[in-house]
Amino acid sequence: MPKFPKLAAPELRNPVLRHNLQMATHTIRDKRAQVVGEVDNWEELRVDGARSKDAALAHLDDHLEELERNLQAAGATVHWARDADEACSIVTELVQATGTEEVVKVKSMATQEIELNEALEAAGISAWETDLAELIVQLGHDRPSHILVPAIHRNRSQIREIFAREMGKVGRPAPEDMTDEPAQLAEAARKHLREKFLRAKVAISGANFAVADTGTLVVLESEGNGRMCLTLPETLISVVGIEKVVPTWDDLGTFMQLLPRSSTGERMNPYTTMWTGATPDDGPQDVHVVLLDNGRTRVLEEKLGREALRCIRCSACLNVCPVYERAGGHAYGSVYPGPIGAVLTPQLRGTTSDIDQSLPYASSLCGACFEACPVRIDIPRMLVELRSQVVDQHRGGLPSAEAAGMRAASWVFGNHKRLEGVQAGAAAGARLLGKKTSISQLPWPASAWTQARNAPVPAKESFRAWWKRTHEGDGS
Repeated sequence: MPKFPKLAAPELRNPVLRHNLQMATHTIRDKRAQVVGEVDNWEELRVDGARSKDAALAHLDDHLEELERNLQAAGATVHWARDADEACSIVTELVQATGTEEVVKVKSMATQEIELNEALEAAGISAWETDLAELIVQLGHDRPSHILVPAIHRNRSQIREIFAREMGKVGRPAPEDMTDEPAQLAEAARKHLREKFLRAKVAISGANFAVADTGTLVVLESEGNGRMCLTLPETLISVVGIEKVVPTWDDLGTFMQLLPRSSTGERMNPYTTMWTGATPDDGPQDVHVVLLDNGRTRVLEEKLGREALRCIRCSACLNVCPVYERAGGHAYGSVYPGPIGAVLTPQLRGTTSDIDQSLPYASSLCGACFEACPVRIDIPRMLVELRSQVVDQHRGGLPSAEAAGMRAASWVFGNHKRLEGVQAGAAAGARLLGKKTSISQLPWPASAWTQARNAPVPAKESFRAWWKRTHEGDGS
């Protein structure tokens, strides 16, 4: 993929997308602020959540082994996957062993990360997304653009068009007289998905949390589709990132307060499903858990970078980010967009590609993401650290235009006489511009700046010149 600025350029020129993003992020942001303001000890909860996650990550190997033991004791089969290919292979073989050619899915970032749907499709297996927003994305042959609301870039008239055009190709069609009223759109989705729920033999899920001391997996969702997937099929396969482990139920209690308020702006999550292995004659009888690494142990090795593994996928950082609000999620080239994606994705994949090297720069470093994060991930600090790593990778050889510019600046600032000369030249140029306050076009290479914004006119008199003129001879 190309760099972030190139991916973001067409998104910035899309006024409908900009309007959809602004309206949605501000709505969620305002709801979150209201319910967070009701909690007197919110900052204490944030600190407790960060400490709990750090403690779990510090002894992750022990907690994972405990989780495996308790899952197996409860009748589940545990699989370990080093990377995306291994995880996809495990899941594909498990589905094929059942003899079915379709599965229903609970919304899962981990399965999107490993591109499981594409792997299943290549094996002749249809994977149906059942989350409403994920269904919109799937039917629209699109990509998710938000952690919490994957179809945030779509408005309801666009959704109506997608449903009317695509539903009939893969199942029950949308009603011919369907309008873009939310209730009618939701009803069309409900009827379309109901037949898939009732005939599905296999379901695939992720997990928001995995409680080590009981072997319990936890999924939080807002529509009830997850409950249908997690209780009706005969076989349940859960793909769980190893960082989702929490040691005890006490730890889980903290996150059950932090996550709903930070994500959907609700005091309590509408549907919280918890299951521990297989229970005779109740729910899926063949339960599998795939514990996914896919770069997480490499992130764990970084003292600062491991903070990204605290993430509970609430999307609060996206909703306050000025860059995300304008560029949208597709520009990040990853299932994890926004500020958390800018630090997590390059660590999981490595800063070897153009897109991953550019992601740490997809930020204004305003700090709003840290203030919003319920587990206090210091994203701005991590972005700066990742930027330094990218710069270090490019040391030596032919310098980039940026590097050449920084060297020139270093040479100018390294001697006061050179600096005074540049300031005098800039002041002379400013006087030639007369009353102008900005410059709309500069010569190359500064033209890259003025293509998107105006440059301010330099001061007609530098501070040094002013000081010399006003204080000369007074002993200052």
